[in-house]
Amino acid sequence: MSTKLFRSAVTAGVLAASAASVLTPATASALSAPLSNARITEHFSLTAGQTPENIAMAPNGDAYVTFAEARQIAEISRSGAVRILATLPAPEDSVETTVLGFPLTTGIVRAQDGTLYFLYATGTADLTGVWRLTPGGRPQRIAALPANGLPNGLALDPSTNTLYVADSVLGTIWSVPATGGAPTAWSTAPQLASAGFLGANGLKIHDGAVWVTNLDQGTVLRIPVLPGGHAGRVQTEATGLTGIDDFAFTGHGDQLLAALNGPSEVALVQPDGSHSIVLTAADGLSNPTSVALRGDTVLVLSAAYVTDQDPNLLTARLND
Repeated sequence: MSTKLFRSAVTAGVLAASAASVLTPATASALSAPLSNARITEHFSLTAGQTPENIAMAPNGDAYVTFAEARQIAEISRSGAVRILATLPAPEDSVETTVLGFPLTTGIVRAQDGTLYFLYATGTADLTGVWRLTPGGRPQRIAALPANGLPNGLALDPSTNTLYVADSVLGTIWSVPATGGAPTAWSTAPQLASAGFLGANGLKIHDGAVWVTNLDQGTVLRIPVLPGGHAGRVQTEATGLTGIDDFAFTGHGDQLLAALNGPSEVALVQPDGSHSIVLTAADGLSNPTSVALRGDTVLVLSAAYVTDQDPNLLTARLND
């Protein structure tokens, strides 16, 4: 599948389902009350493949992002300087083999010591998996993942030094030791499966559980981590979130902000599962992929996979 065909699949499978809501006055409004001062702070280059997919924050406010199509890891300082830290090797086979039609870097997390862990999907067995980049070092694959899958969301549980990986094609959450080694299928619950395109997507560790979104199903799921590290019963926390990608907790209990990729929106999801749209394309979103917080500042990445216009970093203030 070429990149063009991938964009067509997203348009047909996600945007069509949300077209009615995109056109309503409620979602076309510039901003809802919970957020203010929305503005684009960084514009990225489509021609250079700078389609930002995921984000991890450092204590000093710097951000680390994956540029999916460029196969790169980049650092964005608080002042806005962009520095490329690594470019992953291209697959030797020139055939486009991932379900999205191109090799891409996806989820990224930062450990307390500054080590970056990130995911790379190529459709080839020699490169697909979990990678590590230590400060000043070179990228190294530490765990292989199935080449026929799409490792996408990534989270680190520092209490157990365990990485969790959401596979959007295989409908699986993998667990991998942060030191490296063989992955374990931690959960293959049916709620993680796709409905024809992409299933399990964004992933976070929060309050003793693994939280994961399902793009095709438009859901937020919670899976408790049981004693011994095993997966508990899947609980559906929110529904009706068309094209949901990655997300971030706001610091107010289970409240979270979620990127809705196809509709170019950000939703504020309450602990009871209800949600409201708080950012739209009118604010500058262009197929948003992920959300992060730096204090009361919300950072949203847009990859422009379908719009083909202005991949960017948008910031806004989260109001109390």
